[in-house]
Amino acid sequence: MTQGGAARRTVLGAAVLAAGTGITGLGAGSAAAADDGYGYGSGDGRGNGDGGYRDLPHPTVIGHRGASGYRPEHTIGSYQLALDLGADVIEQDLVPTRDGHLVCRHENEIGGTTDVAEHPEFASRRTTKSVDGVAVTGWFTEDFTLAELKTLRAKERIPAVRQRNTLYDGQWAVPTLEEVLRWADREGKRRGRRVWLHVETKHPSYFRGLGLGLEEPLAKLLRRYGRDGRSAALFLQSFEPSSIQRLSRLVSAPRVVLLSAAGTRPWDFELAKDPRTVADLVKPEGLKWIAGFAQGIGPTMDLILPRDAAGKLGAPTTLVADAHARGLLLHPYTARNENSFLPAEYRKGTDPTAYGDAFGAFRTYFEQGIDGIFTDNPDTGLLAAEAFRPGRRPVNR
Repeated sequence: MTQGGAARRTVLGAAVLAAGTGITGLGAGSAAAADDGYGYGSGDGRGNGDGGYRDLPHPTVIGHRGASGYRPEHTIGSYQLALDLGADVIEQDLVPTRDGHLVCRHENEIGGTTDVAEHPEFASRRTTKSVDGVAVTGWFTEDFTLAELKTLRAKERIPAVRQRNTLYDGQWAVPTLEEVLRWADREGKRRGRRVWLHVETKHPSYFRGLGLGLEEPLAKLLRRYGRDGRSAALFLQSFEPSSIQRLSRLVSAPRVVLLSAAGTRPWDFELAKDPRTVADLVKPEGLKWIAGFAQGIGPTMDLILPRDAAGKLGAPTTLVADAHARGLLLHPYTARNENSFLPAEYRKGTDPTAYGDAFGAFRTYFEQGIDGIFTDNPDTGLLAAEAFRPGRRPVNR
């Protein structure tokens, strides 16, 4: 899609101000200039012109759980702000309700992201469960019907770090994926371009064991809303490769395998007694295997730029080159503005909640040749990305 030059730089500058003032209505053209029709553009010089993922701006900026640096995550308010700030793609995490509806939460435990603890009628549902081998205590979406879940309100997940976000506690309900798809279609028609989504299946083996498989209802919704094809404005992602393999048999939308720390194993590997770790999957042979059913990987940034014991970045690995050699794109996670999340050399002062040199960190990430990045602060990411987009003058120069 064509990214407007001077007009885009003006919008991005306004977006930075808006993030600090709570303004959410920056206008219909904040993310892209008009192209050659609804959803299809000329690309940025790297794409194939078919409206698929290779026509997205490069590097692509993905709003992690929306604009979660400024609003409670996985709410329509967070998604809307990410879109208004100009995010190229907006992420959703999926978990099911007891009656099989797919809702957007980072985890199925909702004590930290909703006001469920303030509802005495649900007090007895607080329990401890083993989720992917980890004991978790709280309230779980699979123990609520959608109607019950809709009586709750979303709240900020990390208030100690993002106290300002607590202003928006209670403003939004927990959205269903179908509501998000309808929202994206409305916004796409209003803006004259497709709204891209990045949809993750959370704990798919765990939920399949409960009789609440995620992939089939997800594929059904994608077909209903026309987001199941090869050029669909949507990525599918999961930390469990078997979930991506299952989805590859159900829909043709582009797929990304998420990769955690090198020494870990995907939970479906644990269940299948597959001895491979993430360290094996990022080797050439592992990447070749992934390329057989996915179009990309979403590694933790540490797999590209490891950190030492002091939290400083070390020498880059060969993962970017190795993945590209096998035709895989890379969408690493997660870039954030606060000191507590930044590499040590980009922190400013001693307050962990204060902003550090996020632009310096983004610059280093993009210099590795990654194809996109998940970020809680899409406006920061977009300003940094402009310097790396072909034919674009950096907006922060």
